[in-house]
Amino acid sequence: MTEYGRGAGSEPWHPEDPLYGDQGWRAQQAASGQAPYGDQQAQQQYAQQHQQYQQQHPHQVQHQQHPQDPYAQQHQQNQHQQQAQQQYGGQPQQGYPQEQYVPQGQYNAGWDTGQQAAMPYAGQQPEGYTGYGAETQDHYGTPEAYPPPQPPNQRTTVPEQAPEWTPQEPELEPEPEKETHPFFTDGAEADGDEDEERSSRRGGGDRRGKGKGKKKGKSGRACLVLVVVFSLGVGGAGYFGYQFWQKKFGAAPDYVGTGSTPIQVEIPQGAGGYEIGSILEKAGVVKSKGAFVSAQNDNPKGKTIQAGVYTLNKGMSAANAVAAMLNPASRSNFIIPEGKRNAWVYEQIDKRLELKPGTTKDVAKAQAKNLGLPDWANDNKEIQDPLEGFLYPASYPVAKGAKPEDVLRKMVSRANTEYAKVDLKGMSVKLGLKSPLQVITVASLVQAEGKYKHDFDKVARVVYNRLKPNNTETYGLLDFDSTVNYAKSESTLDTGAVKHLRDFHHPYNTYYIHGLPPGPIGNPGESALHSALNPTPGPWYYFVSVTEDETLFAVTNAEQNENRRKYEQGKSGQ
Repeated sequence: MTEYGRGAGSEPWHPEDPLYGDQGWRAQQAASGQAPYGDQQAQQQYAQQHQQYQQQHPHQVQHQQHPQDPYAQQHQQNQHQQQAQQQYGGQPQQGYPQEQYVPQGQYNAGWDTGQQAAMPYAGQQPEGYTGYGAETQDHYGTPEAYPPPQPPNQRTTVPEQAPEWTPQEPELEPEPEKETHPFFTDGAEADGDEDEERSSRRGGGDRRGKGKGKKKGKSGRACLVLVVVFSLGVGGAGYFGYQFWQKKFGAAPDYVGTGSTPIQVEIPQGAGGYEIGSILEKAGVVKSKGAFVSAQNDNPKGKTIQAGVYTLNKGMSAANAVAAMLNPASRSNFIIPEGKRNAWVYEQIDKRLELKPGTTKDVAKAQAKNLGLPDWANDNKEIQDPLEGFLYPASYPVAKGAKPEDVLRKMVSRANTEYAKVDLKGMSVKLGLKSPLQVITVASLVQAEGKYKHDFDKVARVVYNRLKPNNTETYGLLDFDSTVNYAKSESTLDTGAVKHLRDFHHPYNTYYIHGLPPGPIGNPGESALHSALNPTPGPWYYFVSVTEDETLFAVTNAEQNENRRKYEQGKSGQ
């Protein structure tokens, strides 16, 4: 956009422009052959006119000529001259030449400094002139017009005024959209519309008011429902959060005191603290497994709790429960001693479970194949009891209410575990035996004949020496009284004369049969089994226990007779 009165290619104004600079003003005056500002009288007269103009038009004084609009200044100067002529009459004063406006296509950066034609005042313009001042109407006599130009020595700079501040109305936030979902309005919108339609048809203005009240009431109920739902959600979250914190970081719940109502609790083999705590919690002995584990860790002997059956009380504190389980008096396990026969085990199980005598024996006979026996067991039709030798001597948890078959199954499982630790099949071949079952049978004989464990290795050697078919001492007969007692279901040292024993025909009577009996005659322990697998080398065929601490072994029958004599002397001396 071009400046007023200038062409598109004109340059901006600067202080050295000939129109406004001192050089330009003087040059213009000198060009007409006059002094720079006319004579002294003309200057005074002009100053008086200018002062009167300022008094009559004070509002125009405040508006200054834009420094970059020389044409606007010239127009204001012409206007001032016209007003002065109309007020005082006459021709323009000498020293104020009239400059004629000559339209130009392009302004070359300022007024010409040479002789220019003066612009006539109003009423003196040449014919056909259409420039400024041609019309009688004053287009610049308004408050918005520029003031007349001033001489350079009287010019003042008016500071630019800041634009007036116009207060603006604050922007209002848009109102939220009205909720129309049935859940929040509770159908009030539809009800209100229906009521309004019915009222308009019937002409009832009050009914529309009632419909609006109903709408507000339903909206209030919807808000109440939201508040209740929110409260329930916050309360539920808080409750579950507290429960989570209690489980993770709070103290575990626990009972107080020693409790009451005795109860038997079975702890399985290999159970740890958490498993024991869970069993006790389920039985009602302790309040939580966490409390039991904490009490077990606090007790220096807490980790020594063994498997078994314990008689405890319901509602015990965790610390009291740990202390009771460490007390042997509270243990009520079923213990099978080494060397005991199955008949004795059956009787004890019946008593423990408060069953009719013979119940467990009948169960063992009927379910022998279902109790977990290995495939090499019961390999002889003349075996008296298939479970003999497989009710391993140990401590078993047998609580009231248990079933006999479950108890027997635990014992057989324990025997399989212990026998699997050694290579029974491989050792049976190495020892000249026919099957792994015969290894168990030798171990049962060692357990029954040996009185002291430190003699088990030699007793095992006597067994293997007598089994040799070429021995000239027993000729393959074992001649063990323990087998006769097993066959007769007795336990006595006085089995009778050898002559009568040889006349007792029974598959387990080693005075009658050559070799080993059909199966074990008891349940050997770990020491007896170890001796059966590792007999001490030696030529012994006989042995006799002379005292509590001494067992004599002999090679020949004569030596055995001498040993018997010593045995009788020791017996009579007691």
